[in-house]
Amino acid sequence: MTSQELETNIRKGQIPKLCYLYGEESFLVERAARLLLDRAIDQSLKDFNFNVFYGNESRGIDIVDAAQTLPMFAERRAVLVKRSELLKAEALEILLPYVQKPAESTCLIFTGTKVDQRKKIFSEFKKQGALVEFKRLYDNKLSNFVQTEANLSGKPIEPAGADLLALLIGNNLQELSSQIEKLVVYAGSRQRITAEDVRTIASSSKAFTAFELARFLGIKDLQNALRSLETLFKNGEGVPPILGALSRHFRQLWRVREMLDQKNSQGDISRELGINTFFLGEYLQQAKNFGRGELRIIFDALYRCDVSSKSGGHPYTLMHALAVGICKGRFE
Repeated sequence: MTSQELETNIRKGQIPKLCYLYGEESFLVERAARLLLDRAIDQSLKDFNFNVFYGNESRGIDIVDAAQTLPMFAERRAVLVKRSELLKAEALEILLPYVQKPAESTCLIFTGTKVDQRKKIFSEFKKQGALVEFKRLYDNKLSNFVQTEANLSGKPIEPAGADLLALLIGNNLQELSSQIEKLVVYAGSRQRITAEDVRTIASSSKAFTAFELARFLGIKDLQNALRSLETLFKNGEGVPPILGALSRHFRQLWRVREMLDQKNSQGDISRELGINTFFLGEYLQQAKNFGRGELRIIFDALYRCDVSSKSGGHPYTLMHALAVGICKGRFE
């Protein structure tokens, strides 16, 4: 079963007797577990019909006993087992008979980071319930995630706003969700969240300052680039995340530059590189500031800056020299 199928079933009221939620993306795992618990049991009777266990502390029999207990004053009870990847082999052996024949009146939920599907208990999960993996989202899926989250919050977001928020925050779904909550409040009575709303709300974040640094370097505005760099260091940002942001930005500029050199249309560039038309003009302007040979030199400088920062080089001195080199076209 996929995560989308599970969520659809839950929202339809189809509650599995067994559910194992796992994967790299803990935010999605925990959110799915919350949704399942919200729908599985009467929240007013939760104190009577809900138990939580931890895999590193459980012997297995305690989970089975709780799962076999009849619900009080309700149709169903729920049992949640966190850190399930830490369950010992002995505990899994004790749990296996229950998984093969689960109680009709219990929703037993396991959450964890990984499973060994060679073990029989997990094949039984597939037969009797749901074994669902939540993979880390690729960068090109983040904008869709933002738009979906905003719709669920009752306040749609412009595609350009979703793209910008995904670009600023990156693959941190917890932080993306938190920013969407702020944007919903900020938008107030307006029907949609705009890209300008995103700029305003995110303007105090380190991610936004790194984004601004990359933009100022792209237009070769040394004065504002150095101001952004100083702000990042004052806020405690380290060299690796700054270099990561710059590398992503200049990699995109390189791709735009290549397509410009190949005489591709603006529409082709937007579609091929997945750049929202809201930002395309800015990318085109910046890409025209650099030839491909110059971009190769910049990537070499980014690499040398990374190596030097890890071997004792002074962070601000290194980044200052990098900014000057990009804007002036001269590297020592």
